[in-house]
Amino acid sequence: MIFFPNAKINIGLFITSKRNDAYHNLESVFYPVGLSDILEIKEKTANDPWFANTGIAVDSAPEQNLCYRALKLMREKYRIPPVAFHLHKIIPFGAGLGGGSSDAAFTLKALNRLFHLNLDIHTLKELALQLGSDCPFFIENHPAFAWGKGNQLEPIQLPIQGKHLALVVPPFSIATPEAYRYVKPRKREMPLNKILAQTPPEQWHQKIQNDFETSVFKEKPELKEIKYNLYRKGALFASMSGSGSSIYGIFNDPPVLQEAFSGCYTWSGQLK
Repeated sequence: MIFFPNAKINIGLFITSKRNDAYHNLESVFYPVGLSDILEIKEKTANDPWFANTGIAVDSAPEQNLCYRALKLMREKYRIPPVAFHLHKIIPFGAGLGGGSSDAAFTLKALNRLFHLNLDIHTLKELALQLGSDCPFFIENHPAFAWGKGNQLEPIQLPIQGKHLALVVPPFSIATPEAYRYVKPRKREMPLNKILAQTPPEQWHQKIQNDFETSVFKEKPELKEIKYNLYRKGALFASMSGSGSSIYGIFNDPPVLQEAFSGCYTWSGQLK
């Protein structure tokens, strides 16, 4: 069976407090986008390697990959025969796009379908949470307001269906622990989902932001330049996704990216 684990962007990201477990409480909207990896999972034959990787090279041992960790977790609870993975990696690493989390969540969904486990959404989300805070989002894979560690989710509707997304990823990544090191949590007068409900997209830049940008842009000023280049090209809203390093812009019409962002990976598509 072949699946297409997709990326997500963060629309707004408020770091509201530090938790006693060393994590942070946050508010964000996770929005799925069309940029996808390609994941094939099938029952393993004698000649199949159990893990094959094409596209972007996975920079760790296969046993550390989130796909394998998802398989191992499922095998602790359910009888699953030997399987072979082929992961064609397209979503850049360390870009705040959730590619690894998506691969893990889609592995859970794939195994559920392939071996007729009949697990419901709630059970799949509980399993996904054991693999990462944002993994449960990719189980249902619909726009969601996220809070807590990012694992508390509720559906949200935003007036951006049919608009166009431009994604720019520079040739470097941002380590999430480094991004968190300099962030300063603060409470907002109004939660992010309420702000978005009252504000049209062309005014989002006045009221919402990604709190990681303050510190990350100081370390990587070229990211700030990418963001303002997107505004100069007509973006309604532009922001860093997650803890970076990707920057996206939302446009009314399809943007032209290549010449303006030489040396970066670029992708564009329509929002659904």
